[in-house]
Amino acid sequence: MLEHEYTQLGGISRLNVGRWLGMISAMVSAAIVFVLLWSVNLAQSMGLPVNLPPSLLSLVGAGVVFSILAWLLNRHAWRWRLMQLVLQVPDLSGDWTCTGRTIETNLNPAYDWTGKVTIVQSWDKIRIRLKTDTSASNSKSAALIKDEADGWRIFYNYSNEPNIEQTELRTHKGFGEILFSKDLRSGAGEYFNGNGRYTFGTMKLEKIDNG
Repeated sequence: MLEHEYTQLGGISRLNVGRWLGMISAMVSAAIVFVLLWSVNLAQSMGLPVNLPPSLLSLVGAGVVFSILAWLLNRHAWRWRLMQLVLQVPDLSGDWTCTGRTIETNLNPAYDWTGKVTIVQSWDKIRIRLKTDTSASNSKSAALIKDEADGWRIFYNYSNEPNIEQTELRTHKGFGEILFSKDLRSGAGEYFNGNGRYTFGTMKLEKIDNG
């Protein structure tokens, strides 16, 4: 199951970030080329047989620099504290304990359940996986919104696959909403199932420290 793109509301536009990366890449590339050419000229002025092949210059072109910077931003740099302040993207990745309660209806009794939520996240993609004793679900799409009053709120829809021995359960789809605290150590939310299992309830998350 691969991660999927997610919509971000309240942060800097990814299009604008791409433009900034393009300008920075052009400047970095020009600076590297200047240093290389200056070094060659200096070496030649000292009588050293130095030659700069064109293939080396192509390796420091703006396109290559852009690709490196974009990879660095997407995989690592977006997690840096300063970059998070600029980009306004919280790092939700990691493992979370989840305690939930299905609310009683005419068709279903109320019951408590526990599970583990794993969030895999990069700057432009995310995956929210919930594993319980009876089934597992994976997000299909998501939207992240900054709530100035309470923290970060994420909306996502998911598909759920019951374990093979759970013959009374059916594959279904659902929708979840989680509000994370400002310190990103806990969260609380709601879920709504349909298309196979018509239940809804609440859930609470606590971040697991993996050392």
